[in-house]
Amino acid sequence: MTDERDSDDDRIGDDARTDDIWRTEDRSASGRAAADDGADDADSRDGDADSRDGDGRTVDADRTDDETEYRVLATPMDDGLRLLDRQTFEPVVTAEDGHDAPVGDLRPGYLVDAVLDWSSPDPTVESVSVRRPTLYVFADGIDPVFEAARETWSDARAAGDSMNSRVTRNTDNEVNGVLYVFAEDPTNGTFEAFRDGTRPVEPLVDRVNEQEGSAPREVFVLRPEGGEFVVVTIALAKGGQFADTLRETYDRPRPPEPLE
Repeated sequence: MTDERDSDDDRIGDDARTDDIWRTEDRSASGRAAADDGADDADSRDGDADSRDGDGRTVDADRTDDETEYRVLATPMDDGLRLLDRQTFEPVVTAEDGHDAPVGDLRPGYLVDAVLDWSSPDPTVESVSVRRPTLYVFADGIDPVFEAARETWSDARAAGDSMNSRVTRNTDNEVNGVLYVFAEDPTNGTFEAFRDGTRPVEPLVDRVNEQEGSAPREVFVLRPEGGEFVVVTIALAKGGQFADTLRETYDRPRPPEPLE
């Protein structure tokens, strides 16, 4: 896989640095929506949220008032269904069983519309429909670290930065993804925060979709051996060669998807 730092490409360029991306849609550095005491501004933002889906696109008219948009962070196969509420950016841990929907067929990364039953402390899923079957992959202790990630982290360290970004390109010099590196937090764990949703990956995915248009993608959150930094790579094409190469390199086969 190849990459190029200096690009004239008007879709995703190096000026889309990570610190800019975290400011997308007025989010704080933690990825949560920034608070605002102005009622008029809040009403305006709520209106925008109601008219767009989780990737910044117009919401389909068939979503019911009871449905909420979630990102699937983990599934029952991963020791419990964990969702990220796309409106509040808060993780939701559901009950272990008692669901009316086929939650076992969901996959991490899926963007879904769901109705939850909150009548008990741990909610159950009454219904769910897949809006976009993006896939998330989390891999810890990876080795080797691919060249683009190593160079991007080296550049960040040389500049005294805790984060950095660049586009990736295939052998035909076509943009096939975008790459971010973050310093690992030895206290709270950057990798763990991405995985459990306390630091959502959403602003990074949103920025790609704003530039490229909404589409299923594959998102890889990787922590190299030694744990010095974390790599977040978004492959633009789900099932494309870039995503396949990452899966093969880090032994993360693509899961079956009965709901797709």
